[in-house]
Amino acid sequence: MASRNITHVTEFILVGVSDSLELQVPLFFVFLVIYMLTAAGNLGIITLTTVDSRLQTPMYFFLRHLAVINFGNSTVIAPKMLVNFLVSKKTTFYYECATQLGGFLVFIVAEIFMLAVMAYDRYVAICNPLLYMVVVSRQVCLLLVSLTYFYGFCTAVVVSSCVFSVSYCSSNKINHFYCDNVPLLALSCSDTYLPETVVFISAATNLFFSMSIVLVSYFNIVLSILRIRSSEGRKKAFSTCASHMMAVTVFYGTLLFMYLQPQTNHSLDTDKMASVFYTLVIPMLNPMIYSLRNKDVKAALKRFVATS
Repeated sequence: MASRNITHVTEFILVGVSDSLELQVPLFFVFLVIYMLTAAGNLGIITLTTVDSRLQTPMYFFLRHLAVINFGNSTVIAPKMLVNFLVSKKTTFYYECATQLGGFLVFIVAEIFMLAVMAYDRYVAICNPLLYMVVVSRQVCLLLVSLTYFYGFCTAVVVSSCVFSVSYCSSNKINHFYCDNVPLLALSCSDTYLPETVVFISAATNLFFSMSIVLVSYFNIVLSILRIRSSEGRKKAFSTCASHMMAVTVFYGTLLFMYLQPQTNHSLDTDKMASVFYTLVIPMLNPMIYSLRNKDVKAALKRFVATS
């Protein structure tokens, strides 16, 4: 008798965003444009915050790494997704699937905590402006970013190992456009209690701690802004964190929509639509949010174009 952890499946089939044949080519062009805008926007932010001397502050250091994470996350998902729109056999090999899941987890967990780090940065900038460059020193910035990536990597190793420790037998059709935890575990022919528990605890813990940091930071920011007497001062203080507030609202709103749905209304098709948003649409929107509302980034872009 075969061991219960022996995997019989050597490849999976990805259903994709839609199984309608008529929609494959139109969807290919829609998501190609989204990915191209994502790549251009995030690579643009990375370039500007690297080469422009006026953008060498902690806020733009964190923004650069958010752009790296957004570009990485969309690149883990989009190329395979685009290829699958144009081929009839939408297969992904077992280890290719495991690698994609691991890469996705690294970047999505890193994004959750990078947004929390950026909220803390805004809190220090507004609530303790005189100590800002001391509290958020270059060493602290490097430490926070390094811990974010390291924790994302550790989470990816643990969670993806648990997901791929179970058996996958005859059923290999993943109802998703990339290899994700829930649709993969739905295919398993062995007991999934342990990996499902690990996935749930990991997701809940990450969301709880990161959202707690964001909410506490913004609660103190709002209190500080309300204590500013001049309307011009309040406006200036609010404008320094408006872009981040918008990005946080869109990102966490999408995740909460996924995880707080009533079980009766929950479906993998709904998860797919939410996943499109936080893996592809949000990475495209973030550079626009941070550049269109930011005078420093727009000025840096003009200087970059003028010197090119």
